[in-house]
Amino acid sequence: MKNSEAIKLNNAAKPAVADLMKTLGTDSTGLTEDQAGQRLEKYGPNTIQTAKQRSEILIFIENFTSLMAILLWVSGIVAMIAGMPELGIAIWAVNVINGCFSYWQQHAAQKATDSLKKMLPSYVKVTRGAKIKQIRVEELVPGDLFKIQAGDSIPADARVFKCSSLQVDESSLTGESLPVEKTDEYKQGDGEFAQQNIVFAGTTVTSGTADGIAFATGMKTEFGRIAKLAQGQKQTVYPLERELNHLTRQLTIIALLIGIAFFLLAIFFVHYPIAKSFIFALGMIVAFIPEGLLPTVTLSLAQGTQRMAKRHALLKNLSSVETLGQTTVVCSDKTGTLTQNQMTINHLWLAAKDYDVTGTGYFTNGQIQVDDRPVELTQEPDLSQLLRIATLNNDTEVDEGTGEEKAKILGTSTEASLVILSRKAGIDVKTENRTYPRLKELPFDSNRKLMSTITKNQTGQVIIDTKGALSSELLICDRILDNGIVRPLTDADKQHIMAVNEKYAKQGLRSLAFSYREVDQDDPLIHVSLDNFQIGNAETHMIFVGLAIMSDPPRPEIFDAVKKCRRARIRIIMVTGDSPITAKSIAVRIGITSDKASVITGDQLDNMSDDALRQAVKGEVIFARVAPEHKFRIVSMCQKNGEIVASTGDGVNDAPALKRADIGIAMGVTGTDVAKDAADMILTDDNFASIVSAIEEGRTVYSNLQKFLLYILNSNMPEAAPSVVFLLTRGLVPLPLTVMQILTVDLGTDLLPALGLGIEKSEPGIMNQPPRPQDSHLLNKSIIWKAFGLYGLIASIISTGAYFFVNHENGWPNISLASSGVGYAEATTMTLAAIVFCQIAAAMNCRTQISSVFSVGLFSNRRIWLGIGVEIGLIALLMYVPFLQTVFNTGPLNIIEWGFLFCIPVPLFLLEEGRKWLLRRYSTRHSNDPS
Repeated sequence: MKNSEAIKLNNAAKPAVADLMKTLGTDSTGLTEDQAGQRLEKYGPNTIQTAKQRSEILIFIENFTSLMAILLWVSGIVAMIAGMPELGIAIWAVNVINGCFSYWQQHAAQKATDSLKKMLPSYVKVTRGAKIKQIRVEELVPGDLFKIQAGDSIPADARVFKCSSLQVDESSLTGESLPVEKTDEYKQGDGEFAQQNIVFAGTTVTSGTADGIAFATGMKTEFGRIAKLAQGQKQTVYPLERELNHLTRQLTIIALLIGIAFFLLAIFFVHYPIAKSFIFALGMIVAFIPEGLLPTVTLSLAQGTQRMAKRHALLKNLSSVETLGQTTVVCSDKTGTLTQNQMTINHLWLAAKDYDVTGTGYFTNGQIQVDDRPVELTQEPDLSQLLRIATLNNDTEVDEGTGEEKAKILGTSTEASLVILSRKAGIDVKTENRTYPRLKELPFDSNRKLMSTITKNQTGQVIIDTKGALSSELLICDRILDNGIVRPLTDADKQHIMAVNEKYAKQGLRSLAFSYREVDQDDPLIHVSLDNFQIGNAETHMIFVGLAIMSDPPRPEIFDAVKKCRRARIRIIMVTGDSPITAKSIAVRIGITSDKASVITGDQLDNMSDDALRQAVKGEVIFARVAPEHKFRIVSMCQKNGEIVASTGDGVNDAPALKRADIGIAMGVTGTDVAKDAADMILTDDNFASIVSAIEEGRTVYSNLQKFLLYILNSNMPEAAPSVVFLLTRGLVPLPLTVMQILTVDLGTDLLPALGLGIEKSEPGIMNQPPRPQDSHLLNKSIIWKAFGLYGLIASIISTGAYFFVNHENGWPNISLASSGVGYAEATTMTLAAIVFCQIAAAMNCRTQISSVFSVGLFSNRRIWLGIGVEIGLIALLMYVPFLQTVFNTGPLNIIEWGFLFCIPVPLFLLEEGRKWLLRRYSTRHSNDPS
């Protein structure tokens, strides 16, 4: 916490209530309506303001101004100037469709997550002019006196001046899973937000009631301050966006250089007029600019987001899909992310026996498993006594729900774990409370750290039951229950009990101690009226029963998820507001770190330089008791080390780090709306394992991007080769392929098979590979070699040969090659069709990088085969529809020419299968892991 914020809170926490009221301009009768109205005008409504939204028009326009989009706009203009309006319109249409699709996807995702203001309650009870009234929470102002009770969300930062058994869940701010006790007395605890008489906006009352004085509302609250930190972060530029811009620059430079070279050659070598040379050069530029790349990438990413949504991950930005695949570090909160945010009893320690109750089948129909055999609870008197106390000394209730509503626990997580324990043991809580009606309660307070209830059994005997901290219990106990027998509690017993408790504490577990006392005829309290049962005379001479050991357990699926992250060379750094002991225990238990990992607290972090922190995050480290600014700084230092950082979280305290990270991941069920608003991805099941699935999907998306990039570029060489032939023959051989035909391949026949490649499943072993280096590029040497040097060259020879094949059928070389007319149209159509049929083989070959296509299923990707069918159908339409023949300069082919075309794909496919087989053999010989 910044010093100014700490001063603000202490200024509200330390003064006497009367002095604070005077400072805030109020008194015990509350504000008047006029005062409240003036303050509402001065301070504004009590709401969390979202970052100023950009104009929808600007957002819409941004989808049409990427580097590739600008290049396509310019290409369309050039085509118009060159007298080819059909070409220009076609290029612009691609841009418009792609931009509209991108905008729609962004708008839908933003609409699904734009619910920030729902965290605060709708109404609050305030004292205005000595009268209690209910107002909308937006109308609450500094100086207002308001009331809260169990289940309420706290509407403002406030000083507590009256309370009863008040406990507050502050996990949305601190990450601490246990409720925090609040009183009307000032006491500074450990860590942030630790003033005991201060409650914070956005947190929840788990038990008790209180009256408070609001001293900060809206964006002036701690909740608002942290939300503002998140809003102040710059918009992330995703690695894929940078990579696509880099790729666009590469392809643009290549296309322009080739276009300029061909323009000059056409003028000086072929002696073409400048206008004709320009159109000729434009054709070459069009050939080397993959106009279909942008819509293909967009649609492929959209398909990836849809697949991830089915795996419980909602992405707000298409480009963030691939970022997941590049992730090297996950900075993860503990509570609710790695753990279940639900306290669970796992051991019951009694003088005579230690029960491990972690197994789901431990309790069965009022029986327990002891030494692998069922035993009636009545035969375990110590355990029965502890369960009775845990059931009766408890203010938490179970709402069974109605209809489709699920049962809910109403109360603290600690008491909820005891209720669940009782239910597992077959105890009917309501029946038990009727059997032992409660006569009085001595509420929990932080000084004695105990809670006692006074009940009466069926014979009328009064019983005092107590639960609380072990140190406090041992002070009031002088006897112990040992295998059904009450005997004196010796110093040796106390030392043994404390040693047991310390053993569990070192494992990051928490304990709760239980004791009881029966008011017999010889008990001094027998002559005291119930009203006079007080702490001093009731909580004494107690019989110690045992300990309930509990923890916030890891999610069951987290263990396998962590193992997958390790195999994928992805480090997990726990960043939590919980205690160092608990944090390390959980981290070691689930395999995030070894026992040698260092633990750095928020206080230590404050004294660390950036250089020291950068070194620390390179090794095994856990961060505990951290503040929002700490999480932000940790993510920043990881990024300065060159890491691609994913940061997970569910609380408002996580929002700045979520915004700063390369990809922020919020919990959808337990997450605050502030966290969801700041995140790039939302887990709809709050399951950390879904992150691993998302990372695998991200890697697959990148791999598929490379696959269809190879597929698209594969046609560039055969598109350019006819023009090379034209140049080398100084125009004696007419252009075997027109510009509109080139566009047919780029925007027509290539599109659907490319989309089919975008839904290919990941190849085996993709999660056993390290994240790809940040300096790697989509267009790498392997793709360049295969696209231009191997299969591009082969396709060039085949397509150019197809052109001469048709001319040969028409009498060449005995007659001159036609530059127009039916024969010329038929020849260029054959060139175009040959390129398409080469691409049919390329579509199958690009499905895998090393594995055989037969191993993933020749017909498993139906989208590929649908695309191939559409390719053939489109070519047929261009050949036989008169209007299209005119636009694209095409003509019909005969049966022999169709036979030639259908012979093309098979040898190309088998050739690539042979190359992959050789690669697998080489990999097997030089690696212990063939995958």
